[in-house]
Amino acid sequence: MRMPKGVAAAATFATALALATALGVAACAEADRSGETLLTARELPERRELPERFGFGSEASADRIAMWDIDVGPEGVGLPPGSGSVAEGRTVYDLQCLACHGPTGTEGPNDPLVGPPPGDDWPQSRAAGHYWPYATTLFDYIGRAMPQLTPGTLSSDETYAVIAYILHLNGLLEEDAVLDAEALAAIEMPARDRFVPDDRRGGPEIRQ
Repeated sequence: MRMPKGVAAAATFATALALATALGVAACAEADRSGETLLTARELPERRELPERFGFGSEASADRIAMWDIDVGPEGVGLPPGSGSVAEGRTVYDLQCLACHGPTGTEGPNDPLVGPPPGDDWPQSRAAGHYWPYATTLFDYIGRAMPQLTPGTLSSDETYAVIAYILHLNGLLEEDAVLDAEALAAIEMPARDRFVPDDRRGGPEIRQ
C-alpha cells in the first residue's frame, strides 16, 4: 500500500526529528556523565566569560608560514631563487599550458597569453605580454594559480622557464634568453606607462 506524498513526507520528517531528538538526549547524557556543562540557547547570550585560548590547532612554524608566503611584488620582492630558459619553457608550456591557451598562446579556449603590441586602440586584448604592466606578476599568478587543475605544482625553475617562453611568444625575449629573479624584475613591459597610480582620497565627492 502506497502512502500519499504528503503523508510520506510528514512521516519522513517525524522520523528525522525523532532521531535528532534521540541523538541530542544521548549527547546530553554523555556530557552529564563526563561532568561537562551544556548551555541552552537561552543561556548563551548571558555567557560572557571566554577562555584566553581555545586550544585548537598548533603554532604556525616558520616552515609552514613559508609555504604560504609566496606573493611577489611588482619590483620583484619575494621572487625565489632559480632560473629557466625559453627552450625549457617551451617544454613546460606544451605539457602544462597548451591545452588551455593553444599552441601559440592565442587560440584558447582560455584567455590569450599573446597579443598585439599596445597601440592607439589599446587594449585590444588583456593578454599578459602586452597588457600587464609588470612581468613579475606572471610569477606571482602562475606560481599560485597555475596549472589550472594542479595549481602550485610547478617548481621555481619551471615557472621562470614558462614565463620566459610566454614573453618570447610576445616578442619580448630572445630565443636564447634565461630568466631568474634579477632578469625578470628588470623587464620593462610595453604597457607599463599605460597605468597610473590611483592615489585619490576623500571618497565619492572627488568624483564630482
